[in-house]
Formats: sequence, structure tokens, C-alpha cells
Amino acid sequence: MSEHQLWPGEPIERITAFPVSSARPAPAVVVLPGGGYDHLAGHEGAPVARWLNTLGVAAFVVAYRVAPHRHPLPLLDAARAVRWVRAHAAGHGVDPGRVGVLGFSAGGHLAGLLATETGPMLAEGPHDEVDAQDARPGLAVLCYPVVTLTGPAAHAGSAASLLGPGGTGADLDSLSIERRVGPHSPPMFLWHTADDGAVPLDNTLLLAGALARHRVPVEAHVYPHGKHGLGLAEDDPVAGDWTHRCAAFLRARGWSG
Repeated sequence: MSEHQLWPGEPIERITAFPVSSARPAPAVVVLPGGGYDHLAGHEGAPVARWLNTLGVAAFVVAYRVAPHRHPLPLLDAARAVRWVRAHAAGHGVDPGRVGVLGFSAGGHLAGLLATETGPMLAEGPHDEVDAQDARPGLAVLCYPVVTLTGPAAHAGSAASLLGPGGTGADLDSLSIERRVGPHSPPMFLWHTADDGAVPLDNTLLLAGALARHRVPVEAHVYPHGKHGLGLAEDDPVAGDWTHRCAAFLRARGWSG
């Protein structure tokens, strides 16, 4: 494990590398913890990276900016993280052609934004060799994600933290993942619990439907019970199944060591 600055000259935003030992370059996944764009949930970071390592996948946990920072800063951090992994692939034993993203809750929303963004996702500066890399992930895993920022299924707390008091209806529409999906979107794995009391299941269902309509490969799992924020769900014999299903999804897409 090693910790690095995400941006030159900016000590706060960090990326922590969890490499794997492999005879050939390994696939990689960038991990985005949840926390409602207000904080970062520790149990959705390092423990998840270590689980990915057991699959032969290198993992990189991102400390992206949250409130009082607003959109697009979290998205710029996530894009920078994927670029950073590709730029430093050789030094971490990573295959730059196999870099995915995995996020929980609001981190799942951020992963979805990144996966569906078609713009440049570049900060105004300073620029360096990292910015020359592609920021788009080859696949995305979204765990009990915030998807929509409009309607009855919206997570108002995430929207408020991400946009602040100046957020408009147009902003909410443009940052709702189900409205951003297109043929360019990468394959996605989604999971949720049916009785999630914080982020309603409709978030995952809306996204799964949008992906299917655009014929983007999607795998979605709904478990009957489980509180929001389960993480790896190691103590839940039912929802904990998601890690096995996700491992199979990753293997099927070529993300295995």
C-alpha cells in the first residue's frame, strides 16, 4: 500500500494504491467510497481494495473532494484518479487498458457520472502528463448507488452537498445518471437492497432500465433486506453474496489477474 498526491501541489486529495503481485500486468479498479458527498466512509475504501486484491485486481482508493466543495470538483478528482492509474500503470504493475471504477452510494453516483461523461473532464490547470490519459473507465460497479437527483427516489442530501444552495432543476436533471446513459456507456454491475431506507431501490432500477434500453451490458442484483451502507456485507449471509456475483462479473469482462 502506498499513498500519493492526486494533483500536483495539492496535498489533500489523495489516491492510495493497493497493488497485487502478478507475473503480468493486472487489471485495476478505482474505488470511490460513499458518504453523501459530505464525508468519505472508511469501510467502503481500504477493506474493499483488499477484497479486490484477493481477485488479482489492483485497487486504488480515492479521497475525492466533498462539501463544501461542489460539482464538478468530485468528478474532476475521479477523472484524475483514472488518468493517474493509467499514467502510473507500469510502476504499479497495472494494465492501462483494464481500469474500472467501483463506488458506493454517493460514490456510486460519482462512478456513474464518470462512466457516462462524454466531455473532457479536465481542470483549468495545472496540466501535466497525467492529463494526457483517458479518464473513461472500462467498466463500472455501483453499490446501492445514488442515481437520480430528481423525483421521489432522489437522495436530497447528496444533491444538496454536491450542488449547494445554487443548484437548479437543470443541474439536477443533468447529473441524474439515468438521463446520461448512452451507447458509449461501459458495462455496469449494480446491486441494492429492496428495503434500503436511505437511497431507494428505484435508483438502481432506473439505471438498469436505462442501460438496457441503450443495449449496454448490465447485471443487477436486488437483495430483499439490508440497511444502507453495507459495504462488503460480510456479516450478511444474503446481501454478502454481492461480492461473489461481482467477482464473476469482473472475470467475465476480463478483469481477473
